[in-house]
Amino acid sequence: MNRKVIISKTAEKKLSSLFEYLLENWSAKVKSNFIKKLDHNIDIIKLEPETFPESQKDPGLRKCVITKQTTLYYRFDSDQIKIVTIFDTRQNPDKLEKEL
Repeated sequence: MNRKVIISKTAEKKLSSLFEYLLENWSAKVKSNFIKKLDHNIDIIKLEPETFPESQKDPGLRKCVITKQTTLYYRFDSDQIKIVTIFDTRQNPDKLEKEL
């Protein structure tokens, strides 16, 4: 089944600043490679949303590691996948609580 993907405002802002960061501090190629990884993982989530582990603290919330530094958190139901946030794993984990 091909579910609709919805990106929260928080996730949108995080992605936007991450893309900016990658362009400013790395290169367009690094940004492009990250987008490929992100798209690949979203395709997996669309086909098999239960593939990635469920949160112990927050049932229904799942986490997908995109890169060592970046994790995507999402929820899903029968017809849609909601990307809740994109989290930079180098930040204080307590910040994640506020985003969820």
